[in-house]
Amino acid sequence: MGTAIVDAVRTAETSGLAPVLLTVEEAAYCLRVGRTTCFALIRTGELESLMVGGLRRVPADAPAAYLARRRAEQQTA
Repeated sequence: MGTAIVDAVRTAETSGLAPVLLTVEEAAYCLRVGRTTCFALIRTGELESLMVGGLRRVPADAPAAYLARRRAEQQTA
């Protein structure tokens, strides 16, 4: 994970300007998983994403929604 991505996420968090869309790398950082794992979650449909032009983006609320679903699944199991 590049320091530029970490710095961008931290800047957005502290500036009060919440991004609407995240890059896959930023979403991976939020979930504390690797880029490859994040793409696997997107490929299986577990993590919502969309294409903007030729770029893959993750809605800013998608990582939290993914975690909420996983927690609910674990509680019912």
